[in-house]
Amino acid sequence: MAATRYQAPPGSLLVRALDDLTAVYHRPSGATHLLASPAPEILAALDGVAMTADALMLVLAVRYDLADADPVALAARLDELVAAGLIVAA
Repeated sequence: MAATRYQAPPGSLLVRALDDLTAVYHRPSGATHLLASPAPEILAALDGVAMTADALMLVLAVRYDLADADPVALAARLDELVAAGLIVAA
């Protein structure tokens, strides 16, 4: 069985930084979400690229110099983003 791959569908999100939060407009639903870190960083890494949680963890660790990356916390954030409809899992 192949590992689940996550992706932010190309062109589906409009993202704008607002001080400590990030506004994300989801074009397909017309909903706007206010997100705190690390959700915007996860969305940026998954923009137009499908990858497994393990691959995403490596990308985030390198991009943001994470010494204490937590796969359980990442899985929880991915579940939240899928539930909000901002990313898809396949």
